[in-house]
Amino acid sequence: MGLIGRLVAATEFKADGDLFHDLLKKKPQQISDASPDKVQGCDLHEGDFGKVGSIICWRYTHDGKKKTAKQVIQKIEPEKKLMEFKMLGGDLMEKYKSFLVTIHVENKADTELVTWTLEYEMLRDDVEHPISLLSYFIDLTKDIETHYIGK
Repeated sequence: MGLIGRLVAATEFKADGDLFHDLLKKKPQQISDASPDKVQGCDLHEGDFGKVGSIICWRYTHDGKKKTAKQVIQKIEPEKKLMEFKMLGGDLMEKYKSFLVTIHVENKADTELVTWTLEYEMLRDDVEHPISLLSYFIDLTKDIETHYIGK
């Protein structure tokens, strides 16, 4: 059994939190408009955007390298503005046995927070924790915020 890990980071989101949740849920292909240096595309392979069980493939750049990720939408809780994506394939699955990304938007004391949670099991002991990926997601959130505040 590999090493199991969990990383969590929350960042303030100065644009509307509902907008962020709806973007991820219904229009993830538009994320590349807000952050083209990080996300080059999002393709629907099965199902419909915003539906549990749908399969999405991402083309993105992380740590200066072009990468891909194939994931299934595992959970959507609109009332909590929460989504879970389970990785099925792509570059991450070369290092991790399992990888789950949860995004939660919440309002605390009149502040919108976007929380990213990464839960994973490493394939080998020499695999690093995905700290740079968590940082990537926070930077992506800030790019989306800047894109929508500027409009």
